[in-house]
Amino acid sequence: MSAALTRLEPVLPKRGWAAFGAVALLSILLVPALNSLSPSSALHLPDYLVTLFGKFLCYATVAIAMDLLWGYAGILSLGHGVFFAIGGYAMGMCLMRAIGEAGVYRSKLPDFMVFLDWKELPWFWRPMDNFAFALVAALAVPGLLAYGFGFLAFRSRIRGVYFSIITQALTFAMMLLFFRNETGLGGNNGLTDFKQIYGYPLHAAGTKHALYMLSAAGLCAAFLICRFVTTSKAGRVLRSIRDQESRVMFLGYDPTRFKLFVYTLSAVICGFAGALYVPQVGIINPSELQPSNSIEMAIWVAVGGRGSLIGAPLGAFVVNGAKSWFTVALPNAWLYILGLLFVAVTLFFPRGLVGALSRIRK
Repeated sequence: MSAALTRLEPVLPKRGWAAFGAVALLSILLVPALNSLSPSSALHLPDYLVTLFGKFLCYATVAIAMDLLWGYAGILSLGHGVFFAIGGYAMGMCLMRAIGEAGVYRSKLPDFMVFLDWKELPWFWRPMDNFAFALVAALAVPGLLAYGFGFLAFRSRIRGVYFSIITQALTFAMMLLFFRNETGLGGNNGLTDFKQIYGYPLHAAGTKHALYMLSAAGLCAAFLICRFVTTSKAGRVLRSIRDQESRVMFLGYDPTRFKLFVYTLSAVICGFAGALYVPQVGIINPSELQPSNSIEMAIWVAVGGRGSLIGAPLGAFVVNGAKSWFTVALPNAWLYILGLLFVAVTLFFPRGLVGALSRIRK
């Protein structure tokens, strides 16, 4: 096993990297190009689909982060919705500060604070008018929360289903906290009615295109970062921890350090995805912290193919595409369909869609 820990996976051949670059470039440019066509054109893509695909790209980024943690380290977290939402709230606060006096009440305070009779801006809101600071906060706060929570959990040797349960409890506790008006984050209604981002109007077609392209580029960057980790020596150790953690300890490695690293990195990627998600959908509220959202993230990975990286975004697109269609056509049946999909994948396609496609190809 010690030899396996030091042996690296082969990197992609030049042909594989060329294909990746072509697909990445196509995904970044195709949707804005089709949306820019005349509405009379058969290839014209409506504006709402640009926003929808941008959302899917953010979800796919979260799925890659989940796959890095669950597929390669064997750590099933049912609380990653917390990190996604915190990144979204950090960006939402920046967008609320950018409104200025253009709100309903013509006040320097956000509208919900005026409604609740707040007299001054809380201390943690004040630096959020700086876009760079808000972006750093969207990455740093989820990372610090994950580091602190993970340090206590992994040092206490909490793993398996017990770790999944406490992360689910963390999600529920954070949801209850964010629902309170006293937190200064909008309570039940959350943050919304954004006007601009970095000086650009959010409703302009060019801004929507730029946000979509940033989301696509962010997905590619997340994939490359996670691939770098999984093909390194650290990735070998992570897979060994997933398969035989006790034996890894006997070989002289400290699993806590490796698990803490991958858990924190996964949280940072989720925070980044949340920061890109909010300006595209135009709202962030405590509903993003629902425990069911974190469970869905795990379903994306399971459906796409756990431990493959490429399967995670595929699963996110398939599940969310089905959700968008079924919630309109059969709104009362979607949860049953989602449960049936998860059971069917578990029983008949344990390696997900990627495994099924591989079998068909062979």
